[in-house]
Amino acid sequence: MSAPAHPASPDASPDASPDRVAFRPNWTARAGWALLAVYAVYAATQLGFSPSRFAGGLAHGQQFLARMFPPNFSRWELIQSGILESLQIAVIATVVGIAVALPIGFLAARNLMPPWVTWPTRILIALCRSFHPIIVAILFVKAIGFGALAGVMALIVASVGFIAKLFAEAIEEISLKQVEAVRATGAGFLSTLIMGVQPQVLPRFIGFATYQLDSNLRNSTMVGIVGGGGIGATLFTAYQRFDFDVVLAILIVIVALIMVAEIVSGWARKVFQ
Repeated sequence: MSAPAHPASPDASPDASPDRVAFRPNWTARAGWALLAVYAVYAATQLGFSPSRFAGGLAHGQQFLARMFPPNFSRWELIQSGILESLQIAVIATVVGIAVALPIGFLAARNLMPPWVTWPTRILIALCRSFHPIIVAILFVKAIGFGALAGVMALIVASVGFIAKLFAEAIEEISLKQVEAVRATGAGFLSTLIMGVQPQVLPRFIGFATYQLDSNLRNSTMVGIVGGGGIGATLFTAYQRFDFDVVLAILIVIVALIMVAEIVSGWARKVFQ
């Protein structure tokens, strides 16, 4: 009688073959990264980057920073008026932008609307997101003149492009079971949106809105540089006058404003969650 066969040892399994390795090198990915590195070096040479230019820039930057200290708050009234105008621009643009973006976001949701509605709406959203707020602000400054109105209009366009896109994506990720349950009660379309869709997207929408307010506060300083009103105009004037100590004072106030806005945004998210 022959002896019973012993079970095969783990070393004899095909997975333990010396030809198999835990992590095979991905030569395609490595070649792609190598080509990207070569192109980055080539692009740097085409744009005039050089070690001597970088070293000279560090020396000029040191002199520039030395002229900024200590900050000069002697023009506090001018800084205060500019900050208040930037705050007003950001708040108005955010409120109006949200009011316009809400229906656009609903119309762009592909799980609620037919394609002949969603595609034109998504093209509109893409157009609003295609250009930086500064470019849009330049267009409005040329159209309606210098002042806060041009800045407000530019930030409204930016707000619509951002909030409508994210709001539509949030609606597309909801559970349709709750929507179908509301429809089964005989509710109309508007009631279905309020009772079936709105509770599922409200926390994320609050996050989108607070982030957009922060973004508009930052962008309100940039649109002012091109004539859109706010503290940006004051900052640009200080640069032109070489009042770098006043520039530092304005930058400190802007940073403080953004930090306060971040605290308020966090408090608002906690309240509505």
